[in-house]
Amino acid sequence: MSPVSSHVEGAPAADAVEGAAPALSRGGTLIAAVRSVLAYGLLIAYVAVTAPPGLLLAWLFRWKGILYDLGHAGAAMALGLAGIRVVVTGREHVPRDRAVVFCANHQSNVDPPVLFRVLHRRLHVLYKAELTKLPLLGWAFLLGGFVPVERHNREAAMAAIDRAAESLRAGNSFLIFPEGTRSRTRQLLPFKKGGFIMAIKAQVPIVPVAIDGGRAAMRKGSRLVYPAEIRVRIGAPIETRGRTIDERDRLIGEVRGEIERLLDTA
Repeated sequence: MSPVSSHVEGAPAADAVEGAAPALSRGGTLIAAVRSVLAYGLLIAYVAVTAPPGLLLAWLFRWKGILYDLGHAGAAMALGLAGIRVVVTGREHVPRDRAVVFCANHQSNVDPPVLFRVLHRRLHVLYKAELTKLPLLGWAFLLGGFVPVERHNREAAMAAIDRAAESLRAGNSFLIFPEGTRSRTRQLLPFKKGGFIMAIKAQVPIVPVAIDGGRAAMRKGSRLVYPAEIRVRIGAPIETRGRTIDERDRLIGEVRGEIERLLDTA
Protein backbone atom coordinates (compact mmCIF):
# COMPACT_ATOMS: atom_id res chain seq x y z
CA MET A 1 0.00 0.00 0.00
CA SER A 2 1.28 3.48 -0.82
CA PRO A 3 2.18 5.69 2.17
CA VAL A 4 0.44 8.59 0.41
CA SER A 5 -3.33 8.98 0.62
CA SER A 6 -6.12 11.51 0.25
CA HIS A 7 -8.15 12.53 3.27
CA VAL A 8 -11.03 14.72 4.34
CA GLU A 9 -10.64 17.99 6.23
CA GLY A 10 -10.77 17.81 10.01
CA ALA A 11 -8.62 14.70 10.42
CA PRO A 12 -7.22 14.32 13.95
CA ALA A 13 -3.61 15.36 14.41
CA ALA A 14 -1.03 12.60 14.86
CA ASP A 15 0.82 14.46 17.64
CA ALA A 16 -1.34 15.62 20.51
CA VAL A 17 1.06 18.32 21.69
CA GLU A 18 1.99 21.06 19.23
CA GLY A 19 5.55 20.58 17.99
CA ALA A 20 6.18 17.65 20.32
CA ALA A 21 8.57 14.83 19.46
CA PRO A 22 7.01 11.36 19.63
CA ALA A 23 6.69 9.95 23.14
CA LEU A 24 8.02 6.45 22.54
CA SER A 25 9.26 3.79 24.92
CA ARG A 26 12.86 2.64 24.75
CA GLY A 27 11.66 -0.27 22.65
CA GLY A 28 9.81 2.09 20.32
CA THR A 29 12.92 4.20 19.90
CA LEU A 30 14.94 1.09 19.12
CA ILE A 31 12.43 0.05 16.47
CA ALA A 32 12.56 3.55 14.96
CA ALA A 33 16.36 3.35 14.92
CA VAL A 34 16.31 -0.02 13.16
CA ARG A 35 13.80 1.24 10.58
CA SER A 36 15.87 4.39 10.04
CA VAL A 37 19.06 2.40 9.44
CA LEU A 38 17.20 0.12 7.06
CA ALA A 39 15.71 3.08 5.17
CA TYR A 40 19.05 4.91 4.91
CA GLY A 41 20.93 1.77 3.91
CA LEU A 42 18.53 0.70 1.20
CA LEU A 43 18.24 4.26 -0.11
CA ILE A 44 22.02 4.55 -0.41
CA ALA A 45 22.14 1.20 -2.21
CA TYR A 46 19.26 2.22 -4.47
CA VAL A 47 21.01 5.47 -5.44
CA ALA A 48 24.33 3.69 -6.00
CA VAL A 49 22.71 1.14 -8.33
CA THR A 50 20.20 3.28 -10.23
CA ALA A 51 21.81 6.73 -10.40
CA PRO A 52 24.77 5.97 -12.72
CA PRO A 53 22.68 4.45 -15.56
CA GLY A 54 19.92 7.00 -14.97
CA LEU A 55 22.35 9.90 -15.19
CA LEU A 56 23.95 8.45 -18.32
CA LEU A 57 20.59 8.06 -20.06
CA ALA A 58 19.48 11.54 -18.99
CA TRP A 59 22.72 13.05 -20.31
CA LEU A 60 22.91 11.10 -23.58
CA PHE A 61 19.27 11.39 -24.59
CA ARG A 62 18.20 14.52 -22.65
CA TRP A 63 15.75 12.24 -20.90
CA LYS A 64 15.37 13.88 -17.52
CA GLY A 65 12.07 12.11 -16.99
CA ILE A 66 13.93 8.96 -16.00
CA LEU A 67 15.55 10.85 -13.13
CA TYR A 68 12.12 11.89 -11.84
CA ASP A 69 10.78 8.34 -12.12
CA LEU A 70 13.78 6.99 -10.21
CA GLY A 71 13.50 9.79 -7.66
CA HIS A 72 9.84 9.09 -6.96
CA ALA A 73 10.50 5.38 -6.55
CA GLY A 74 13.40 5.99 -4.17
CA ALA A 75 11.49 8.53 -2.08
CA ALA A 76 8.46 6.23 -1.82
CA MET A 77 10.67 3.33 -0.71
CA ALA A 78 12.51 5.34 1.95
CA LEU A 79 9.37 6.98 3.37
CA GLY A 80 7.55 3.65 3.50
CA LEU A 81 10.42 1.86 5.25
CA ALA A 82 10.70 4.67 7.81
CA GLY A 83 6.98 4.44 8.58
CA ILE A 84 6.01 7.85 7.19
CA ARG A 85 2.33 8.09 6.26
CA VAL A 86 1.15 11.08 4.25
CA VAL A 87 -2.33 12.59 4.20
CA VAL A 88 -3.04 15.16 1.49
CA THR A 89 -5.97 17.56 1.16
CA GLY A 90 -6.62 20.30 -1.39
CA ARG A 91 -5.28 18.63 -4.53
CA GLU A 92 -8.15 20.23 -6.45
CA HIS A 93 -6.46 23.63 -6.00
CA VAL A 94 -3.46 22.73 -8.18
CA PRO A 95 -3.85 24.17 -11.71
CA ARG A 96 -3.43 21.50 -14.37
CA ASP A 97 -2.85 23.76 -17.35
CA ARG A 98 0.06 25.96 -16.22
CA ALA A 99 3.23 26.00 -14.15
CA VAL A 100 3.06 27.16 -10.54
CA VAL A 101 5.35 27.88 -7.61
CA PHE A 102 4.50 25.72 -4.61
CA CYS A 103 5.41 27.66 -1.46
CA ALA A 104 5.70 25.55 1.72
CA ASN A 105 6.70 25.94 5.35
CA HIS A 106 9.60 23.80 6.56
CA GLN A 107 9.65 21.71 9.74
CA SER A 108 12.06 18.83 9.15
CA ASN A 109 14.22 16.97 6.64
CA VAL A 110 11.25 14.73 5.93
CA ASP A 111 9.43 17.62 4.22
CA PRO A 112 11.30 17.73 0.86
CA PRO A 113 10.85 14.06 -0.11
CA VAL A 114 7.21 14.10 1.04
CA LEU A 115 6.37 17.19 -1.03
CA PHE A 116 8.37 15.91 -4.00
CA ARG A 117 6.18 12.80 -3.92
CA VAL A 118 2.76 14.43 -3.56
CA LEU A 119 2.77 17.82 -5.27
CA HIS A 120 3.81 17.20 -8.88
CA ARG A 121 5.31 14.37 -10.97
CA ARG A 122 7.99 16.68 -12.41
CA LEU A 123 8.54 19.06 -9.53
CA HIS A 124 11.59 21.32 -9.90
CA VAL A 125 13.22 22.76 -6.79
CA LEU A 126 15.05 25.95 -5.89
CA TYR A 127 17.67 24.56 -3.49
CA LYS A 128 20.82 25.41 -1.51
CA ALA A 129 23.88 25.29 -3.78
CA GLU A 130 25.77 23.29 -1.12
CA LEU A 131 23.59 20.26 -1.92
CA THR A 132 25.14 20.08 -5.39
CA LYS A 133 28.17 18.52 -3.69
CA LEU A 134 26.17 15.40 -2.78
CA PRO A 135 27.57 12.37 -4.64
CA LEU A 136 25.39 11.40 -7.63
CA LEU A 137 22.36 13.28 -6.27
CA GLY A 138 24.01 16.64 -6.99
CA TRP A 139 24.38 15.69 -10.66
CA ALA A 140 20.80 14.38 -10.72
CA PHE A 141 19.53 17.71 -9.35
CA LEU A 142 21.29 19.64 -12.12
CA LEU A 143 20.32 17.28 -14.97
CA GLY A 144 16.75 17.21 -13.64
CA GLY A 145 16.45 20.98 -13.95
CA PHE A 146 16.69 21.92 -10.26
CA VAL A 147 18.19 25.38 -9.74
CA PRO A 148 20.91 25.88 -7.08
CA VAL A 149 21.01 29.17 -5.19
CA GLU A 150 24.18 30.57 -3.60
CA ARG A 151 22.56 32.22 -0.62
CA HIS A 152 25.62 34.25 0.39
CA ASN A 153 26.28 35.67 -3.08
CA ARG A 154 23.53 38.13 -4.02
CA GLU A 155 24.58 38.48 -7.66
CA ALA A 156 24.75 34.71 -8.20
CA ALA A 157 21.47 34.25 -6.32
CA MET A 158 19.64 36.73 -8.56
CA ALA A 159 21.08 35.01 -11.65
CA ALA A 160 19.66 31.72 -10.31
CA ILE A 161 16.27 33.39 -9.80
CA ASP A 162 16.32 34.51 -13.44
CA ARG A 163 17.13 30.96 -14.62
CA ALA A 164 14.31 29.56 -12.52
CA ALA A 165 11.85 32.16 -13.87
CA GLU A 166 12.81 31.15 -17.41
CA SER A 167 12.19 27.50 -16.52
CA LEU A 168 8.79 28.44 -15.09
CA ARG A 169 7.89 30.22 -18.33
CA ALA A 170 8.84 27.00 -20.14
CA GLY A 171 6.17 25.17 -18.11
CA ASN A 172 8.12 23.68 -15.17
CA SER A 173 6.58 23.94 -11.70
CA PHE A 174 8.84 24.72 -8.72
CA LEU A 175 8.89 24.13 -4.97
CA ILE A 176 10.32 26.75 -2.60
CA PHE A 177 10.84 26.84 1.17
CA PRO A 178 10.89 30.62 1.78
CA GLU A 179 11.92 30.31 5.44
CA GLY A 180 15.28 29.07 4.19
CA THR A 181 15.70 26.67 7.11
CA ARG A 182 13.65 24.43 9.38
CA SER A 183 11.50 26.03 12.06
CA ARG A 184 11.62 24.44 15.52
CA THR A 185 7.98 25.38 16.18
CA ARG A 186 4.78 25.77 14.17
CA GLN A 187 5.50 29.51 14.01
CA LEU A 188 6.77 30.56 10.60
CA LEU A 189 10.21 32.13 10.28
CA PRO A 190 10.70 35.30 8.18
CA PHE A 191 10.25 34.67 4.45
CA LYS A 192 13.04 35.30 1.97
CA LYS A 193 12.00 37.16 -1.18
CA GLY A 194 13.78 35.29 -3.98
CA GLY A 195 11.09 32.74 -4.75
CA PHE A 196 8.41 35.42 -4.88
CA ILE A 197 10.47 37.55 -7.26
CA MET A 198 10.86 34.43 -9.41
CA ALA A 199 7.08 33.89 -9.52
CA ILE A 200 6.39 37.54 -10.37
CA LYS A 201 8.99 37.55 -13.14
CA ALA A 202 7.42 34.44 -14.66
CA GLN A 203 3.86 35.69 -13.95
CA VAL A 204 2.79 32.31 -12.57
CA PRO A 205 0.55 31.67 -9.54
CA ILE A 206 1.88 30.72 -6.12
CA VAL A 207 0.20 27.73 -4.45
CA PRO A 208 0.46 27.90 -0.62
CA VAL A 209 1.27 24.57 1.04
CA ALA A 210 1.21 23.76 4.76
CA ILE A 211 3.06 20.65 5.89
CA ASP A 212 2.69 19.50 9.49
CA GLY A 213 3.94 16.52 11.49
CA GLY A 214 7.55 16.71 10.38
CA ARG A 215 8.90 17.45 13.85
CA ALA A 216 7.22 14.30 15.16
CA ALA A 217 9.04 12.36 12.44
CA MET A 218 12.48 13.92 12.68
CA ARG A 219 13.97 16.35 15.18
CA LYS A 220 16.29 19.08 13.93
CA GLY A 221 19.87 17.85 14.41
CA SER A 222 18.86 14.18 14.59
CA ARG A 223 19.17 11.54 11.88
CA LEU A 224 16.59 9.26 13.50
CA VAL A 225 13.25 9.04 11.68
CA TYR A 226 10.20 8.10 13.75
CA PRO A 227 7.04 6.63 12.22
CA ALA A 228 4.58 9.51 11.91
CA GLU A 229 1.68 10.92 9.95
CA ILE A 230 2.55 13.94 7.83
CA ARG A 231 -0.35 16.19 6.84
CA VAL A 232 -0.11 18.25 3.65
CA ARG A 233 -2.75 20.92 2.99
CA ILE A 234 -2.77 22.67 -0.38
CA GLY A 235 -4.37 26.10 -0.63
CA ALA A 236 -5.93 27.99 -3.51
CA PRO A 237 -3.48 29.61 -5.97
CA ILE A 238 -2.56 33.25 -5.43
CA GLU A 239 -2.21 35.00 -8.78
CA THR A 240 0.84 37.06 -9.74
CA ARG A 241 -0.32 38.02 -13.22
CA GLY A 242 -0.16 41.81 -13.56
CA ARG A 243 1.92 42.26 -10.39
CA THR A 244 5.34 43.91 -10.37
CA ILE A 245 8.48 43.32 -8.32
CA ASP A 246 7.54 46.36 -6.21
CA GLU A 247 4.52 44.38 -4.94
CA ARG A 248 6.59 41.45 -3.66
CA ASP A 249 6.17 42.32 0.03
CA ARG A 250 2.39 42.42 -0.27
CA LEU A 251 2.48 39.08 -2.10
CA ILE A 252 4.66 37.57 0.63
CA GLY A 253 2.15 38.72 3.24
CA GLU A 254 -0.75 37.12 1.37
CA VAL A 255 1.03 33.78 0.93
CA ARG A 256 2.31 33.73 4.49
CA GLY A 257 -1.17 34.44 5.84
CA GLU A 258 -2.65 31.57 3.82
CA ILE A 259 0.02 29.11 4.99
CA GLU A 260 -0.64 30.15 8.60
CA ARG A 261 -4.37 29.61 8.05
CA LEU A 262 -3.72 26.15 6.59
CA LEU A 263 -1.51 25.22 9.54
CA ASP A 264 -4.20 26.38 11.98
CA THR A 265 -6.70 23.98 10.39
CA ALA A 266 -4.34 20.99 10.69
